[in-house]
Amino acid sequence: MIDPEILRRAVRAALEEDLGPGDITSQAVVGEAARGRGRIVARESLVVAGLPAAREAFRQVDPGLAFDEAAAEGERRGAGEPIAFVSGAARSILAAERTALNFLQRMSGIATAVRRLVDRVGESGLQVADTRKTAPGLRAFDKYAVRVGGGTNHRSGLHDAVLIKDNHWRLAGGVAAAVSRARQAMADRGPGAGRRARIEVEVGTIADLEEALEAGADAILLDNMDATTLERAVTRARGRAFLEVSGGVGEDDLQRLAALGIDRVSIGSLTHSVRAADIALELEAA
Repeated sequence: MIDPEILRRAVRAALEEDLGPGDITSQAVVGEAARGRGRIVARESLVVAGLPAAREAFRQVDPGLAFDEAAAEGERRGAGEPIAFVSGAARSILAAERTALNFLQRMSGIATAVRRLVDRVGESGLQVADTRKTAPGLRAFDKYAVRVGGGTNHRSGLHDAVLIKDNHWRLAGGVAAAVSRARQAMADRGPGAGRRARIEVEVGTIADLEEALEAGADAILLDNMDATTLERAVTRARGRAFLEVSGGVGEDDLQRLAALGIDRVSIGSLTHSVRAADIALELEAA
């Protein structure tokens, strides 16, 4: 789930951005006493994600609105099938509509894309993961949607795990020096370091890979390697470290990577260029 306080703050900010001092159109043309009944419906095949955010949007605008889910998070819905129902003051429904749909459409789009890749992977054991390339301020929502779709979260932030990228080890004086410094820093934190005690290193060449393995890296991120170099890298590293691939990974590459013995693929496009799912709210007078 999404932390309740993060959920409330993000929805509040989204509503303030959209509503400003008020919905002048609805105030002008919809009677104050008008009641409405809305049906939130999928307009294409999708995996539902974002219902908690949609519910919160309607609640913050008007606690008197009734919001009833017609699907569960992670459930598939086909075109024309209902996702949720909302009823109450018509002005309130209209005021919250776009914010609720924005969350639902983005999050369902992410979950749908992830589910498609997870289905391609099947029972191979290859993890499909996200990255930190998320919408500013919405990382918790993007990563939650990835989980709903059946994917795996990478780091939630720079605070969460050690990943030594090329810029890090260049500044540190090389891969080995960077790994050594990181290992010492984690040791200084004591047993409470937890997941952060694992050291992952990004490499792009066989030479960098060998240095990372010799330095004792726990995980290796094989970044933007061509097919031939990647196969050589896996041959050298399999069984010696957790192996992750990132950069230029498409849907058609997944089965090949799984067959190579890769443990995880991280795909930035799952969140940085997601296509929003087509979802609408159909409203009628009650």
